[in-house]
Amino acid sequence: MFRRTILLALLVCVSLAAEIRTLTILHTNDVHARLMPLDNHNGGFAYLAAVIRRERAHCTDCILLNAGDLVQGTPVSTIFHGLPVYQIANLFDYSAATLGNHEFDYGWPQVRKFMDTAKYPMVTSNLVNAAGQLFTSKPYAILTVNKLRVAVIGAMTEDLNILSTPKLLEDWHTLPVVETVRKYAAELRSQADLIVLLAHITGPEEQRFLETVPEIPVTVSGHIHSGLAQAMSRDGRVLVRVKGYGEELGRLELKVDTEKKAPASWTWKRIPVDSTKVEPAADVAREVKRWEDEAAVFVDRPLAVSQRRFTKAEVKRMIEQALREETGADFAFMNLGGVRDVVPQGQLLERNIWNIMPFDNRVVVGTFKGRDLPAVVTGGRKVEPDRDYTLAVSDFTAANQSSDENLSATGLKFPNDVGLMRDLLLDWFRKKKVIGD
Repeated sequence: MFRRTILLALLVCVSLAAEIRTLTILHTNDVHARLMPLDNHNGGFAYLAAVIRRERAHCTDCILLNAGDLVQGTPVSTIFHGLPVYQIANLFDYSAATLGNHEFDYGWPQVRKFMDTAKYPMVTSNLVNAAGQLFTSKPYAILTVNKLRVAVIGAMTEDLNILSTPKLLEDWHTLPVVETVRKYAAELRSQADLIVLLAHITGPEEQRFLETVPEIPVTVSGHIHSGLAQAMSRDGRVLVRVKGYGEELGRLELKVDTEKKAPASWTWKRIPVDSTKVEPAADVAREVKRWEDEAAVFVDRPLAVSQRRFTKAEVKRMIEQALREETGADFAFMNLGGVRDVVPQGQLLERNIWNIMPFDNRVVVGTFKGRDLPAVVTGGRKVEPDRDYTLAVSDFTAANQSSDENLSATGLKFPNDVGLMRDLLLDWFRKKKVIGD
């Protein structure tokens, strides 16, 4: 009888331990300071806020996460170095966020101001300085929702060093992302009912986590702007990422097995943020207008007329032409990833150039023998091996010249700084007056 009583008691304990609880993760990534809707009418902070609030209404198990790159990409962010974007985003009421590489575009001390401004925990586990000090105050946050302890580990791509420049990062750098996250996952195993990785990482890094890290049952990622058509899954684990620029809000609904500390089941959907179908959140709209009005004084001036729309690839070539003509260089190179917008058809404002080139990149020029010019620069054009040629690039390309996106070269020196690229482009467009075929 005594043994039977003990057995029944144990069964009761097991059944309580194996409880299934629900969790809803709303998530964004790569919003990039797009305070206003895009040309396709998607996004805009006031409309994104409205969708977030609609999805949160009557939701007792919701958390809201952001996977990095909240700033950089519009004049408000560039002129005011990102702070207004963080101030407005506080109205979204994020539960936690991680940093993206573009948070560092204004220098690492500015990122500290972002962290002070944010009214929610910002976590990154693998970003340290030479002394091993963690950049954020904590590598993870433990959120309690619906009686679940949800540990959110932040992570940054190992490519950070080639996505920024030494002067912006100084000695801050990333540790191996998988190994570092695994270390903290082990530490959190007894402290949490579910571990969520909130990561600003590349596609190959996403695959590594999904395929080789069973300790991470849920990953919310950012960095790739295109988003996923459907969630990635392996052995019950799930990875989600939505389209950037605030065009979508992700909603991941989980049933969590508290004994296994893993999803028993899940569903995911991408919720469009269509400004033609959503009433904007009035408080957010007021703040957006305030800051857009401030920026308009600097950027909403007529510049030139474009006879047609130019794609980003065409704008890359246009920038290279402008660099050659404005500096007198023989060759020029612009990395495609640095071209952040198209040239639309019709009247262009200075704002268009700020959107294309939000970075404070400078134009630098070097002189090289023909034989030393990278193939990506010459593009098949014949050069004389012993003749001197000048090459104009951005300081970002000069600092990251060995990467595939840039020159795939090493040892090239660019000693001549000829000014801010944005100013050079504004001058070039202003002189052209009409941009044709």
